[in-house]
Amino acid sequence: MQVVAVVGQSSEPVRTYIEETGLPFDILIDKSRAVIKTYGVWHAFGLSAWNIAKPALFLIDRSGAIRYSFVANSQREFPSHADVVKAIDTMLTADR
Repeated sequence: MQVVAVVGQSSEPVRTYIEETGLPFDILIDKSRAVIKTYGVWHAFGLSAWNIAKPALFLIDRSGAIRYSFVANSQREFPSHADVVKAIDTMLTADR
């Protein structure tokens, strides 16, 4: 299993965050926001600098199929830890 985060922002703040937190997974920079637009989580806010991605989580299997998705309605909404663990367990069990 591989964990990767995708963010639609410039790389310098992300690099600083990784260095400060020691994040145990990769973060991909989507500066053009092509990936976040493709996954439907782009949130146009008005000014270009304020355009953001909604918090989202996708579990994608080896074939590229989305097996679980969560897309928030606000920047403070996230899936529960229990829901994520259950979705991962379900995906791993199905892949055996």
